[in-house]
Amino acid sequence: MRLTCLLPGLAAALFASTTCVARDEPLWEAGLGVAAVRFPDYRGSSQGRTYGLPAPYLVYRGDFFKADRHGMRGVFFRNDFADLNLSVGASLPVDSSDNRAREGMPDLKPSVELGPSLDLTLWRSGDRRMKLDLRLPVRAAFTVESRSRFIGGQFFPHANVDVHDPLGFRGWNLGLLAGPVFTDGRYNRHFYAVPAQFARADRPAYDAPGAGFAGVQLLVAVSKRFDNFWVGGFARYDTLGGAAFEDSPLVTSKRYVAAGIGISWIFKESSQRVTVNPFGDLQR
Repeated sequence: MRLTCLLPGLAAALFASTTCVARDEPLWEAGLGVAAVRFPDYRGSSQGRTYGLPAPYLVYRGDFFKADRHGMRGVFFRNDFADLNLSVGASLPVDSSDNRAREGMPDLKPSVELGPSLDLTLWRSGDRRMKLDLRLPVRAAFTVESRSRFIGGQFFPHANVDVHDPLGFRGWNLGLLAGPVFTDGRYNRHFYAVPAQFARADRPAYDAPGAGFAGVQLLVAVSKRFDNFWVGGFARYDTLGGAAFEDSPLVTSKRYVAAGIGISWIFKESSQRVTVNPFGDLQR
């Protein structure tokens, strides 16, 4: 299950909502809850699983490090039109014995993804209730194990729209994003290659191609912060049509919908206050 979809998905809503005027907020807030998410085992798998997960609510409004409705990140540079952030993603492990397409193959280890993201503000409404960004994250992926391995990289340029109080629903936040995914050859081999020793009648050997197009993702997320609890959810449509590796025998579905919902109780906040604008950034 890829958690990078949580960072613009459930994590696009697993953090605080905002209102449409500059205001004083705690430097940090903390809470805990539960979430239910449904994802395929990996992008291109026809098998999926439903997970019950803890839903930590963490907001930190610092100058450099931030945790908010856009995920956890470091901010290296910011002005009114551009941000340079540290982008973070992750994936959970896949037990190949539980996946028909990968049966008999090595398990997929969990991974973390790190890299810069240049976020460009393309448009902002006069009442500051809507904002359109172009986000350009580039991440390198590494396995999480005793001897970590570099397993490739990906580039996910996408348009992102944030809407506050959509259709007059006060206090709600709506997030929409869409864009193509590009992966390098090492990444493709890690997830989609079938070495000769693991080939069988219904799973021929397959040497994944080099870098190229890896499909398109579209996502919608909603959230609302109440006095001392938060609710949110997301749905994501993913298609691998035209992907460089779409002929891999491990690709058993070229399209799917993933979704999740969560609720968190907010039980602690900082006594220190900071002034933030409607999109969660510190006022200068």
